[in-house]
Amino acid sequence: MTAAPSPMMPESQAPGMSRVVAVQDQFGAWLIPGRKSPPSKEGGYSDRADAAIERGVRLCAELEAGNILFCDREAVNLYFPRTAFPISAEEREFLLGQKQTSAAYHKNIAYRPGEDRVTGLDKSEAAEAERLRKILRDYSQRATEFLEKLLPPYAGKWKLDFASYRPLEEKGRPARTRARNDLPHVDSFPTRPTNGDRILRLFTNINPSKNRVWITSETFEAIAPRFAEALGIPGAPSGHPAAKWLRALAHRSSRLLPGLAPFIRRSPYDVFMHRCHNAMKEDAAFQAECPKQRWEFPPDATWIVFTDCVSHAVLEGQYALEQTFLVSREALVAPERSPLAALERLAGHSLTIPAV
Repeated sequence: MTAAPSPMMPESQAPGMSRVVAVQDQFGAWLIPGRKSPPSKEGGYSDRADAAIERGVRLCAELEAGNILFCDREAVNLYFPRTAFPISAEEREFLLGQKQTSAAYHKNIAYRPGEDRVTGLDKSEAAEAERLRKILRDYSQRATEFLEKLLPPYAGKWKLDFASYRPLEEKGRPARTRARNDLPHVDSFPTRPTNGDRILRLFTNINPSKNRVWITSETFEAIAPRFAEALGIPGAPSGHPAAKWLRALAHRSSRLLPGLAPFIRRSPYDVFMHRCHNAMKEDAAFQAECPKQRWEFPPDATWIVFTDCVSHAVLEGQYALEQTFLVSREALVAPERSPLAALERLAGHSLTIPAV
C-alpha cells in the first residue's frame, strides 16, 4: 500500500491539510486505538451490524473533515468480497487498448446511470460504446453497493451522478487553464448544481503497472476566506414573494426545457463554488505558494474523497475509473464541516435556494 507522500504515510496532519485514512480491516481496528480484535457485546456493540454502523459514521466524519479513504485490493476484498471491483483480463485489455486520439475522445468517457448511456466517444465508435456502456454500468453498480455498505449514513441519501473512464495520460496533457487537472482545485459542476449537497467521488486505478499521482493542498474550509475576499461573498436568495414566484415559474419551465435547468436552479452557493474552482486554477500566486502533499495510488487501489472540499490535482496516471455521488446535506454526520457551512459562516446568511 503506497498511498502516501513519497515514500511514507504521514504520522500527523498539518492544520487545513488532508490525510489518507487506510481502511484496514472489517472491524475498523484503526478507528478505535488499541482495539485489535472484533468487539464483544460487553465491549459496547450488540453485533457486527452495530460495529459496521459505528465504523461508517467514523469514516463519514473522516471524509467530511477533508480526508481521503484509501482501500487497496486486499482491503476491498476483505470488507466486501462480493462487491469489490473485479475487472476481467478481457475487460482490462479492452479498456487499456482504447485509442486516445483527441478526435475520438473527450477528456473523459462518461456513463450516465439515469439514462444508461455513454458519452464522450466519437459517433463512429458505436460498437465500442456499447461495450464500454456495459463495463461502466457494472462498475457504477458495484461502486454503489460498496459505498452503501462502507458508508451507511449516506446510503439511499445521495443522487447517483456520472461514472467515468479516464484513458488519457495526465502528465503533459494539453488543456486550457480551467480544464487542467494538474492544478489544485475544488470541484464544482456548472451543469449539475448541488445547492449545498456534497460531491463524493470514488476512484479506482486500473493501470496494471503505474501509480496514479495526486497532490492535495488546503481544504476548502482553510482557503474559503482567501477566495471569498477575492471574489466577494454572494448575496442571499431573495425572500420577496415575487422572487419566490419567479423561481417556481422557472422551475416549472425547466421541466419543459431541461437544458436550461442547471442555470435556473443554480444557488448563490453554486455560483460561488464554480467561480472559486476557476479562480483557484487561474491564481498563479495560489498555485505557486499553496502547501502541497503528494500521494501515489497503486494499481488496483480505490480511494474515496469529497472533492468539493479537498483541493486536489492529478499529476500523473493513465487508465482510471470513477463514480460520483451527490450526497444530501441532510445525511452529513458533521454538516458544520461542509463547504456550504464554511461559506455561510463568512456570508452570515443562507446561500441555498428552497425546494420548490
